[in-house]
Amino acid sequence: VGTVTEVYDYLRLLYARIGKPHCPNCGRAITPHSAAQIVDQMLALPEGTRLQLLAPMVRGRKGEYQKLFEQAIKDGYARVRVDGQVRDLREKIVLDKKRKHTVEIVVDRLIINPDVRKRLTDSVETAARLTQGTVSSVVQKPAGKEGKEGKEEELSFSEKFACVECGLSFEELAPRMFSFNSPYGACPECTGLGCKIEIDPRLVIPDRSKTFREAAIVPWTKNLSAGMNPFYVQQVETLLRAGGYNLDTRIKDLPQGLLDQILYGDDERRRFTFRTKAGKKWSYETQYRGIIPTLQRRYDETSSDYVKEEIEKLMTQVRCPACKGARLKPESLAVTLDGLSIAQLTALPVDRALGFVERLTLSARDEQIARQIVKELRARLGFLVNVGLEYLTLDRSATTLSGGEAQRIRLATQIGSSLVGVLYILDEPSIGLHQRDNARLLATLKTLRDLGNTLIVVEHDEDTMREADFIVDIGPRAGKDGGRIIATGSIADIAAEPQSLTGRFLKGEVFIPVPHTRRRPKGMLTVKNARANNLRGVDIDFPLGVLCAITGVSGSGKSTLVEQVLHRALAYHLHGQPGDDTYGRVIGLEQLDKAIIIDQSPIGRTPRSNPATYTGAFDPIRQLFALTPDARVRGYEPGRFSFNVKGGRCETCAGDGIIKIEMHFLPDVYVPCETCKGKRYNQQTLEVKYKGKTIADVLEMRVDEAAGFFANIAKVHNKLKTICDVGLGYIQMGQPATTLSGGEAQRVKLATELSRRSTGRTFYILDEPTTGLHFADIAQLLQVLSRLVDSGNTVLVIEHNLDVIKTADYIIDLGPEGGDKGGTVVATGPPEVLAQNPASYTGRYLGRVLSDPRAHIAITSEHSAVAGFERINQELLRTVNRNGGGSVTEVPA
Repeated sequence: VGTVTEVYDYLRLLYARIGKPHCPNCGRAITPHSAAQIVDQMLALPEGTRLQLLAPMVRGRKGEYQKLFEQAIKDGYARVRVDGQVRDLREKIVLDKKRKHTVEIVVDRLIINPDVRKRLTDSVETAARLTQGTVSSVVQKPAGKEGKEGKEEELSFSEKFACVECGLSFEELAPRMFSFNSPYGACPECTGLGCKIEIDPRLVIPDRSKTFREAAIVPWTKNLSAGMNPFYVQQVETLLRAGGYNLDTRIKDLPQGLLDQILYGDDERRRFTFRTKAGKKWSYETQYRGIIPTLQRRYDETSSDYVKEEIEKLMTQVRCPACKGARLKPESLAVTLDGLSIAQLTALPVDRALGFVERLTLSARDEQIARQIVKELRARLGFLVNVGLEYLTLDRSATTLSGGEAQRIRLATQIGSSLVGVLYILDEPSIGLHQRDNARLLATLKTLRDLGNTLIVVEHDEDTMREADFIVDIGPRAGKDGGRIIATGSIADIAAEPQSLTGRFLKGEVFIPVPHTRRRPKGMLTVKNARANNLRGVDIDFPLGVLCAITGVSGSGKSTLVEQVLHRALAYHLHGQPGDDTYGRVIGLEQLDKAIIIDQSPIGRTPRSNPATYTGAFDPIRQLFALTPDARVRGYEPGRFSFNVKGGRCETCAGDGIIKIEMHFLPDVYVPCETCKGKRYNQQTLEVKYKGKTIADVLEMRVDEAAGFFANIAKVHNKLKTICDVGLGYIQMGQPATTLSGGEAQRVKLATELSRRSTGRTFYILDEPTTGLHFADIAQLLQVLSRLVDSGNTVLVIEHNLDVIKTADYIIDLGPEGGDKGGTVVATGPPEVLAQNPASYTGRYLGRVLSDPRAHIAITSEHSAVAGFERINQELLRTVNRNGGGSVTEVPA
């Protein structure tokens, strides 16, 4: 966050110019002194002070140093101080070479008085020349009124950035010393990453319910170590037999000590017996090295990229033991401002970092130097607070930010640049933003506008629409049914357009109703003492068999709780792994048999992946084409109709249908394949047809068209129908995964889960599924989620959207604030209970929604198609009468 917003660049400059360096060993402050400054400080001592000027030659090093003593005599010196005791160089000095010693040459002995400056200056320069800049002195102040002489004191000075106590030298402070991307500042152990990549035993043995013989050890199945070698397997078998176990023992049944020995090895030499396939035996004695050290050695020594990539799949990040994740050298971390190093400052949340900068106490000189830097820091940190990101820490990795957080960081950076006449395009800046913080975001956007810029915002958020100066509504539906301008103008102009579905929602004609009844939990999953990031020992009950929403302001700990604590606990339990220290204890895991995260990551990273292949609908379609008379006559198998393998595909474009033209420093250009004209298949394959359609025609169909086309093929129709059920009937069967939005990708995953046979014991986790969805899409999404819950499953949703929150059966609200001020449970229970809690920000906004009588009555064409007008009308009449009378109006579909 610090580097993206350029705040860290200003911090590096601030620390380089006015930072106070310290020795990383002893913590002593380091200040360079010129010879004149050293003389001035000594002359400032009381007149009559006895001064013994020393040149430190050796500090805390072993040796006899006879040559040093001989050279000192040749240079005309009479005395040395050895280990604090002054010795005459004419006597024989014998030192124990096995002990550490400190040797200082006595350069001069004098008494401070006004006439001693020239002699003192010459002596200081001589001592500095002998030691490359370091001068020490023993000072004894004159007797006071009581007649007692003062105690001896030692003073040390250096002409350089050096610790006179430890003898360590440092370069002059420069901004590059505080950059973890520069070798001058980066921790040498982790090269500035703050972490190291190590082989993780959990990835080496992902499923501890398996045995050794059932390939529980992943590297053994991939031949990444000597594990596939019977020689190595027999060593492990010997260790198992010694403990009373064998290769058919489940991993989770082994004692932890024996498992650690197998994984990490030990120092003991043992006798092993090797048996050949022919039955011959021979014994040998060796040290067992362990699976993980063997893998690490193979990784370090191999020249094969394939082996390196495979072993990297078994690695995870751990905090660097040298810098403790701070990324910088010890010398850089020892530079402080008001007691904080640059790493400690960037570890603070933005609002506290802003407070530190505003309260910075500086001398008059430092104030003059740092005035402009501090002004920029205050402004940039203030912009981050204004866009609702005060809970983020400056050292937070950009890869861990949500899409909305990353966008708002870039927005804050643009405000800091104060440009005028710029056209800004923002794609859903309200992603991940709580309603409480939405007003601040909108105020920030208005600030950019008022500077003289133009903002185009792609958004579904109602508050943003109402604050907009001009709205362009596109529709009326999605895909080929959309792409037309339905209405433009103010909010009133959009609401007045009968064709605008957005307008109908904005004026309240159509909306998502609140369910009349809430489902009751059929069990509880209890997390005890959850601790990760800003969660500090939280106890939480997660209800099972309901739609549960996790709410709270941005940064309150929602994703940490669900992904790092709960999902990790579920994954470890379902794969027989022991828990780790990110949570205390999880109770009730036996009630579940599967945990699935449905996020907005792409369903594939290449154009080859598409909805048909991802959902599994393409496999039965290829089998269907292989059963046609033409295909059987030609001997075509299902593989002939795959664009991923040779045979049926066009080899010019390798089945892509497009050719990528690399443009080097310009974006790559994609052009249709001239051979197949974008069809992906060769001419022979395209001659095979089913119901008059080729396999390429099927891929070009919309999903809803294909669902009708394959209506009699249950395997295909059922999968395609679920895609239509989630509101994606408009996408193409073969549409490249890279062209699907995050919301579309998430709904394709939902459709895939819906098409699978449910056990009723699955735990689904969705992180902000409404991202990129229109009001009407959210209504369909809620119907899909209800189908999953009605099958007995549990759906857990991290969400800010009030339409989703109000329809949830149970809510867990975290907060009360973000960052280190969050991480606690504010309220739990049904929406009605949460709305009554004054401590919950979510409850305040939820109360307004639930108090709207219209929220309980809604009639749409979708409802009519599902339930029929008659039942809807009866339900409406009962509701209206219950609410004190009124009228019912049928809205034309």
